[in-house]
Amino acid sequence: MRVFITGASGWIGRALTAELVEAGHDVVGLARSDRSAATITARGATAVRGDIADHELIVEQAAQADATAHLAFTLDFDEFERTVDNELALVERLGRALEGSGKAVFAASGTPILEGKVATETDFLLPEGPAGTRARTADAVLGLAERGIRSGLVRMPRSVHGEGDRNGLIASLVALDRQLGTAAYVGDGANRWPAVHISDAGRLFRLALEHAPAGSVLHAVGEEGVPMRAVADAVAARTGLPAGPVDPDALGVFGTLLGGDQPASSQHTRDLLGWTPTGPTLLEDLEAGYYTD
Repeated sequence: MRVFITGASGWIGRALTAELVEAGHDVVGLARSDRSAATITARGATAVRGDIADHELIVEQAAQADATAHLAFTLDFDEFERTVDNELALVERLGRALEGSGKAVFAASGTPILEGKVATETDFLLPEGPAGTRARTADAVLGLAERGIRSGLVRMPRSVHGEGDRNGLIASLVALDRQLGTAAYVGDGANRWPAVHISDAGRLFRLALEHAPAGSVLHAVGEEGVPMRAVADAVAARTGLPAGPVDPDALGVFGTLLGGDQPASSQHTRDLLGWTPTGPTLLEDLEAGYYTD
């Protein structure tokens, strides 16, 4: 199978590329720089130079592929609406070009935040709040299934962790902890974040591209909910910082994420695709020093 990936040089993209190449697939990745191209080719894939605004190039590559994984997204709050509008326009062009082809188009998304309730694959991603920032894109991708395209979503939890993670939410949290001088949590720290190891996330995305039916909503959740007090204690043990509560209002959007109780299930995903997470847990990666040393 020929697979085209936007965001192939990113954190999840690198794991997916390695998974696909190892499984014998022909992989082409979109690269916006020489450095990105080198990252892609080092994993045995072919790099095509361009960026997420190059709709004609992306549609051309998707048309040549059997499956497309959309992982690229530039998080710039000053340009956020424009970025999402660009993404929606791209999905529409992909719909017109691939209509009736049966080709796969799967995009990364986030698990819903349902305070006090475990989110499942059947729950809607609400457009408001930090977890719903790309809800419009998610809806548009799922809508492609009605146009004869095998489209779907792979929803990622708050933490997609592992050795080498430099830009994820756990890396950002540890950087914030150092700035605050405290391994931070909110309230009593009993609120939970879902998590998955990067190797398991990459494997699930490969399985989605290979086998998931049209309209699938999948949860790449290895751990349903890790208490944030346990995360703070693990950070404190590695850094020597004291663990303590913080005022979430002083941290803006990150405070909302840090204090949210947002567990998520992946039972339907496991049953559908036979996916069983096997990678280290979030606390094991913290205890290994990947985020603190």
